[in-house]
Amino acid sequence: MNKLMKRGLILLVTVVAAIGLTACKQEDKHLQKIRIAEVTRSVFYAPQYVAIEKGFFKEEGLDIELTTVPGGDKTMTALISNGADIALVGAETSIYVNSQGTEDAIINFAQLTQTDGTFLVSREPIDNFTWDMLNGSTFLGQRKGGMPQMVGEFVLKKHHIDPKNDLELIQNIDFANISSSFASGTGDFVQLFEPTASIFEKEGKGHIVASFGKESGHVPYTVFMTKESYLKENKETVEKFTRALYKAQQWVYEHSSEEVAKVIQPFFEDTELDILTSSIERYKEQKSFAENPLLDKEEWNHLQDIMEEAGELPERLDHSNYVNTEIAEKITNE
Repeated sequence: MNKLMKRGLILLVTVVAAIGLTACKQEDKHLQKIRIAEVTRSVFYAPQYVAIEKGFFKEEGLDIELTTVPGGDKTMTALISNGADIALVGAETSIYVNSQGTEDAIINFAQLTQTDGTFLVSREPIDNFTWDMLNGSTFLGQRKGGMPQMVGEFVLKKHHIDPKNDLELIQNIDFANISSSFASGTGDFVQLFEPTASIFEKEGKGHIVASFGKESGHVPYTVFMTKESYLKENKETVEKFTRALYKAQQWVYEHSSEEVAKVIQPFFEDTELDILTSSIERYKEQKSFAENPLLDKEEWNHLQDIMEEAGELPERLDHSNYVNTEIAEKITNE
């Protein structure tokens, strides 16, 4: 190949690349941006990351801007103050906000997780664990008023353990510091999400002995929600969002845990693939990932029962007023 032909080829490749880049930019311009505020970055939210990485949102003409806003109160503040269009957070936060009589109600429209996502981790290995072993122990729980703590107390009471009197309950440690506190020697038992629970087990810092998700039953643990005004003005957009999510929910259960782990690994660069895989497998095995976006009345009422049992329910709110099932029903019936 002579120099002239080489130069021509290089020029052709450059032009094609430029055209491709321009086309991509033009395509992105036609996508509608949706700002999502997630309460934490968690393997528990795997279907959301699958929807992003597999391009399901883009297929619906949506450009997702995902921001992690630690803490349910901060996530809801972002939503209420127009810092986000959609929030991914525990459904209990919508109850706290709506019970205060907000003029622009918070509407839950698509469920992401349908069980608690925490596991009971013991400091020492236990071959034949029974819940009564927690009597007299020091239990490192979660933040008061949050779903992990309320579900934790619900499960303890289910097994005839009074969390206030039968053990030493520690719940004044920030969510981000719970795992490090246990690792440094605080508590006999701790309530942890994946992949931290599996990492602790692999490193010999703790041992998974039980699942709060299996014990508590179905509950709308993490839900996509938005303001009523946004839903009214952007109903078609929310439908597209829910359709993309449903595709991802189906994809997660149709593929192996390792395949799911490989897809979402860009969101968890510091977590080894085998840990991601085992974490996803645990959640799939107990059906923690919702199989569809529908938040039904039974789950909503069970959530309020758990909140009431914990003494954290401001008032009972009617499912029909604060949960939109029309969109999820339409999508799943297509």
